[in-house]
Amino acid sequence: MNQNYNEMPNGYLESIDKGIQTVKAFSGHMTRGKGTQEERIQRLIEELRNADAIVIGAGAGLSTSAGLTYSGERFDKYFGDFAAKYSIRDMYAGGFYPFPDAETRWAWWSRHIYVNRYVLPPKPVYNRLLDLVKGKDYFVITTNVDHQFQKAGFDKERLFYTQGDYGLWQCSVPCHKRTYDNKGKVVKMLLSQGFSIGQNSELSAPVLENGETDFSAVSTRIPSGLVPYCPVCGEPLTMNLRSDDTFVEDEGWRRASAAYAEFLERHRDKRTVYLELGVGANTPVIIKYPFWHEAYTNDNTFYACINYGEAFCPEEIEDKSVCIDGDIGDVLWELS
Repeated sequence: MNQNYNEMPNGYLESIDKGIQTVKAFSGHMTRGKGTQEERIQRLIEELRNADAIVIGAGAGLSTSAGLTYSGERFDKYFGDFAAKYSIRDMYAGGFYPFPDAETRWAWWSRHIYVNRYVLPPKPVYNRLLDLVKGKDYFVITTNVDHQFQKAGFDKERLFYTQGDYGLWQCSVPCHKRTYDNKGKVVKMLLSQGFSIGQNSELSAPVLENGETDFSAVSTRIPSGLVPYCPVCGEPLTMNLRSDDTFVEDEGWRRASAAYAEFLERHRDKRTVYLELGVGANTPVIIKYPFWHEAYTNDNTFYACINYGEAFCPEEIEDKSVCIDGDIGDVLWELS
């Protein structure tokens, strides 16, 4: 692949631009598609079987189906002390909380990173998806930042994480376009708070007799010496997550973006299924709208949407689409 980034195709921007232009042409009338749930599943089975290529577009709903929830029992187990002290209601809200100092902020983020990036999900939904596409020419584009595709065994050369990776840090300025693996330092932060790491990489904390986490034995701060700083300019490091124009699109990101664009172009004249999984309304321009564009403009494509409570498509592509409302893990089981 060409080493000059300026000459590489930018699959991220190209697909967004096409999607936005196509959505403007739609009437705005949405449909859940034709047929019963069973008929839709059967049609998708046939389309997948006959496809030359499959493009998977994954959003937060896929990881939610795998059990990587940001509230409830998981949140209470690992963040109950932060909830009590700062009235934080879930992991998502905690990611935006204005903590009083860097030591507290990184105590939070070390837990958030580890339980969503470095442990296996409670349910094997990603493994089930891999089984579904084995033997097929596939590519994955995802707004998820939890790295679960690669952990499940998907080929890393066929993955494009558009919004970053919990496992990477970057300069907060940023003074340069490099990212840094964080697992070793994250583990040190966790150990300093009173957590331990099990043989299967599970995160453990002291527990009370009733089985609940003993947060009196856990700290909500890390030592100042563990706060990460940029090795180039000395400014604080931060998460490599897209939230504004300081997001670092590093060498790996650019290569994945180019690979995505080249995959789409290479399969333009082949029978391709665009399989959208758990994509909500937060960032539809990255996956949903571009997938609609492909179904609308290319006779060789078929669009499928699997989502819990949010499975729909424009009327203009209803005849070449299936929308399946349900838990993604359950639907994947039926497809297999």
